[in-house]
Amino acid sequence: MNLKDYFEGTRGMGILSTADDTGRVNAAVYARPHVMADGSLGFIMRDRLSHHNLQSNPHAAFLFREEGPGFKGIRLHLTKTSEESGTPLVKEICRRCRIDDKPDAVRFLVVFNTDKERPLIGDGESGQES
Repeated sequence: MNLKDYFEGTRGMGILSTADDTGRVNAAVYARPHVMADGSLGFIMRDRLSHHNLQSNPHAAFLFREEGPGFKGIRLHLTKTSEESGTPLVKEICRRCRIDDKPDAVRFLVVFNTDKERPLIGDGESGQES
């Protein structure tokens, strides 16, 4: 699937799930990711629990449910490859983000490779739901 076209043309809600180095799981609402030039996915994050978890465990899952009736969407298994803060790229991407009441807050661009894509419901291979 072409993720750039998908996320640019599809509205919906996303949930990013992370876990710390002991396996304690967190799930948080996130906007659609930014698809970078190389096809990797970038999320703008504040220094909160999701970001903290990724410092010790680079693996995450992103569930995206499309707007509309039924249960259409995708699940992505991700591995963090890099992050940056205070760079021109972070500022450029943040201009497209919704501005909140804390414009001076530190934001990170966290970049992931996509390890696996799955449909929202089922595993995309054997028809089993999981």
